[in-house]
Amino acid sequence: MTINCKGNLIDLSSPKVMGILNITPDSFYDGGKYKNESEILSRVEKMMRDGVDLIDLGAYSSRPGAKDVTTEEELFRSVPVTELIVKNFPETIISIDTFRSQVAKENVLAGASIINDIAAGSLDAQMIPTVGKLQVPYIMMHMKQTPQDMQKHTEYQDIVREMLYYFSEKVSEARSYGINDLIIDPGFGFAKTLEQNYEVLNKLELFDILELPILVGVSRKSMIYKLLNSSPVEALNGTTVINTISLMKGANILRVHDVKEAVEAVKIYNQLKD
Repeated sequence: MTINCKGNLIDLSSPKVMGILNITPDSFYDGGKYKNESEILSRVEKMMRDGVDLIDLGAYSSRPGAKDVTTEEELFRSVPVTELIVKNFPETIISIDTFRSQVAKENVLAGASIINDIAAGSLDAQMIPTVGKLQVPYIMMHMKQTPQDMQKHTEYQDIVREMLYYFSEKVSEARSYGINDLIIDPGFGFAKTLEQNYEVLNKLELFDILELPILVGVSRKSMIYKLLNSSPVEALNGTTVINTISLMKGANILRVHDVKEAVEAVKIYNQLKD
């Protein structure tokens, strides 16, 4: 349960909190909030003050139906921000949220330490070989098709069984390219109905069979606010509830917009564990 982030050994047997930094104009909750260096650095500083362990930098909105952007635009948005964070907060462990191998490579060269891929290599044949060459931890998420049409592909005979098969194939491919540190993400909200999301959550402990760390990213998602007839702005309480359930079912990383609340959930969970 230890991953190597450019020489920093991170022990995931004690759950970690990954803070979200979206530098996109159209992300479902915080799109357009961080437009200049001052706003970005203020956001990073607050997350660090709140106890964040990892920062996940995203320059491509993967919400259902989001507009596609070019590789060049994603690079233009992300690489300078990675460099900015490394310059001002050199101890920060940055994860780059991308499904494109070129974006992954350029950001790792700029100082990122982890690649977080919503497609687990399915949208770029060079991604897994590239991660193998870069020798950085790789987060592989479950999704079908693309962010633009994934919600049209929610047919499963047995969703958890099919996800386990998907991950077993992806892990085998990653290992063949020499990727040592792998993390799986069930992909809540990606090619899943509201009911399917909760079925996966209810059976989350079954993913332990893969013997890999598990990342859970439910922060303010529609599986919360649609169930509660609210909105992303009102979904913090529901997020904390699901994060706590996820910890008790074996999650190792919580990917969140609200770092302080997630850190508190982890602290309470750890107290129970002790």
